[in-house]
Amino acid sequence: MKTAIVFYSRHHGNTKKLLDAIAEKYPVTLIDATKNPSPDLSGYDAIGFASGIYYSKYHKSVLKIAENIPAGKKIFFLHTYGAKKEGYFKSIEAAVSGKQAEILGGYECFGFNTFGPFKLIGGIAKGHPDSDEISGAVKFYEQLSK
Repeated sequence: MKTAIVFYSRHHGNTKKLLDAIAEKYPVTLIDATKNPSPDLSGYDAIGFASGIYYSKYHKSVLKIAENIPAGKKIFFLHTYGAKKEGYFKSIEAAVSGKQAEILGGYECFGFNTFGPFKLIGGIAKGHPDSDEISGAVKFYEQLSK
């Protein structure tokens, strides 16, 4: 399965840590959504979308690419967040709706967050993603690739 993962990961690189672990073990193409805002995804069997969560949504650069994917692709999602809350997948699922995509699933875990007011208190979710969460992302991808 030829796979690309479109991502946005800044601040502490939480999401990129998950992707680097996956890419170390599996042949995936990582596409930074800010460096390549219009990637050609037509040649990929599966497309992943990965981001930190910003105001309860995936980053706008990832959402924009997701809205323009070719129809009929296998899709999966990964994200990191500072605080656990239901509904983080909604923004990315809405972006790919109407594309006849086969949604394979999603993986989420904590990520160290010092964005906005959290900086004043030294951040939240310190030490995340930890080794278990990173291994969990690799296992998630392993299950998808079978």
